[in-house]
Amino acid sequence: MMTIEQFGRRFRARELTAVRVTDECLRRIEADNPRLNAFITVMADEAMRQAREADQELAAGNDRGPLHGVPFSIKDLLDIRGLATTAASRVRDGHVAERDAPCIAHLRQAGAIFIGKTNLHEFAFGTTSEDSAFGPARNPHDPLRSPGGSSGGSAASVAAGMALATIGTDTGGSIRIPAAACGIVGLKPSFGEVSVDGVVPLSRTLDHIGPLAQSVTDASVIYHALMGDAHALPPAPRPIHGLRLAVPRKYFCDLLDEDVRARFEEALDRLRTAGAQIDEIEIQHAADIAPVYLHIVLGDAAAYHATMLEEMPEKYTPNVRIRLEMGRYVLAEDYVRALAGRERITREVDAAMAQCDALILPSLPIPAPPIGADTVQVGTTAEPVRNVMLRLTQPFNITGHPAIAMPSGFSRDGLPCSVQLVGRRMQTDALLRVALACETHITNSPSAPRSGKAGG
Repeated sequence: MMTIEQFGRRFRARELTAVRVTDECLRRIEADNPRLNAFITVMADEAMRQAREADQELAAGNDRGPLHGVPFSIKDLLDIRGLATTAASRVRDGHVAERDAPCIAHLRQAGAIFIGKTNLHEFAFGTTSEDSAFGPARNPHDPLRSPGGSSGGSAASVAAGMALATIGTDTGGSIRIPAAACGIVGLKPSFGEVSVDGVVPLSRTLDHIGPLAQSVTDASVIYHALMGDAHALPPAPRPIHGLRLAVPRKYFCDLLDEDVRARFEEALDRLRTAGAQIDEIEIQHAADIAPVYLHIVLGDAAAYHATMLEEMPEKYTPNVRIRLEMGRYVLAEDYVRALAGRERITREVDAAMAQCDALILPSLPIPAPPIGADTVQVGTTAEPVRNVMLRLTQPFNITGHPAIAMPSGFSRDGLPCSVQLVGRRMQTDALLRVALACETHITNSPSAPRSGKAGG
């Protein structure tokens, strides 16, 4: 359970080898994957070959950068040459990728080791990772609960020590939701920064690629490598004293689990004590976010899947097929209105960001829900699981602002809680500087130590 930064120091001091760490990850996969179902494909022989090469290269003086020799899992939505990209669906039976996705090629050039491809919600169209042709992925903190989605297997693989880091996709929160549910860091960069070529789309209007890792430092290094800068170091953290953060309480804090709210308020108190200035702000049309998102994602997804839905509808999982078929009934005028709403909400978030260094809000309104649950109790109301899980992350897919989820302690049942920071568009590095400044104050929750586990 070491970070990439910790591995790198010991690797270059010759205290550890890539072979040893990769072998340990493979042993954990062998022991825990039957219980967690995080992986669809395990690349054991190829991973060990890459690890031996990584050790030999370092011994010869060829250091590829911070990711050299680091074992990664990859969401099975991204192409790795010579392997199937299943998207967790029988619809893609027989597919084999001819080339690496550009972001995978960049990781390969950076010396990363690919240990396997991870389970997900079929075609990334869900928040729980339970609708998969390969069965549900499960949460390492409690295997009866969801690891979030759609990058659920990816997050579970890192939280369980099966990989040091992973790559996921995020269309409505599919990096940040599983990061929050599994107690790790998840970064959604600004829209368009990381190429989505070679990635099975859900909505090209909203799709993002980004890292899930143990720390903000690790996420920063991976983010730069995904864009082809293998030797980039993390940016310097902002001074915490005088940092301006803004809480959009209306809508964003209206519907929160009691423990999530408590951990969030504790994090705010620690940040204030450290010298951060925290104000409140309002996104005027926040109530329009869900319908704007729904009409865009349904329309985009139905267009991509139109032929497959006609030719092989029986190969989809039932819930995903129903959502895709719903997309066929999105009218052109509804889609155009949703795009106009997207522009309006984007301007409002831009205006809010002009008054602060970052927005701060919870990542996930609830702890990880039980697998199979259709609704979850939040306060006095029963809320649809999918809707409530998307509530705090989908706004920033609509607007394209960078956002990062960081663990903020645990619920009374030992399930992770998470805080989200949102930065200005096309300024992901600036957001990372804020996140590096805030990380210790957010993650060190005295009322819920990070060592807590439930049902593991």
